[in-house]
Amino acid sequence: MTSPKIDANQLELFAQELVAALEPSPTPAPTPAARPVAPAPLFKAPPVPTRVLPIPPVGPNDPPLRKIQLGSHTVHYVLRRSARRSHGFMVCDDGLFVTSPNRAPLDDIERAIRAKQRWILTKLFERGERRAQRAERPPLEWVDGAQLPYLGADITLRLEPAARSRCVYDADTRTLHLGVTPGLATWQVRERVKLWFQDEAKRIFGERLDLYAPRVGVTYNAFAISSAGTRWGSCTVAGNIRLNWKLVHYPLALLDYVVVHELAHLREMNHSPAFWAVVGEVFPDYDGAKAALKKRSVEMPVLFPDE
Repeated sequence: MTSPKIDANQLELFAQELVAALEPSPTPAPTPAARPVAPAPLFKAPPVPTRVLPIPPVGPNDPPLRKIQLGSHTVHYVLRRSARRSHGFMVCDDGLFVTSPNRAPLDDIERAIRAKQRWILTKLFERGERRAQRAERPPLEWVDGAQLPYLGADITLRLEPAARSRCVYDADTRTLHLGVTPGLATWQVRERVKLWFQDEAKRIFGERLDLYAPRVGVTYNAFAISSAGTRWGSCTVAGNIRLNWKLVHYPLALLDYVVVHELAHLREMNHSPAFWAVVGEVFPDYDGAKAALKKRSVEMPVLFPDE
């Protein structure tokens, strides 16, 4: 064991205290006791960030939220009933959603939640931090020259006086021309551009689904676009696929990953190792795509705050 180092100033201080203790001293006049003064900190520690758990919104006709204590955290969640035979959990930006069998008692549901509490809390914290980061970013200003994300790169919005409000995209110059009629409000400009993005998403999704379905070895029934807040896609056993139109903002490779992911569900309606093996047959770097999609979703500018 090594003894702590003592510098010369400390030795001198200790010697003075020892001499003072040995020498008799006159009885001092009573003085008010001085309060000990805490030494000033050498630096100010950064504030500890507050970790906020998202709470699902409740509409006027919705049932009240349920809550459960997981460690030191109170978690609010939406409970849905269905004909399924097991408990399902979904964590999104709006919070925790639990789907349980119709006849499952509440005690059984809470036991299932506690069994998954580590995963649930981790995902809730991630979503809460993502929402906080997104709220800090200012929304896009819909002015001439605004930069809009399209297939992983920026395109330039040009607002031009016109008799008819319509979008025309010039791929050579990467410019989206929007005709602005007299009196067109900013929110109308935003909505018109959103419609253009949604039309582009439909076109591109159709092309990519038809490209990858034979490679996955499946046939899908139909597809549609969605405006889900957090889900990039979904697939039913009937072969109906829904894809989030906001994927059109991301690089084509990430869009392709989601397309392959949903097509793979037509072979494996789960997220088992067998499912990921199907995805890997066509899209080997699915782990990298998942990470990139998560990272870019945090960095994406706020185009449509209400979505």
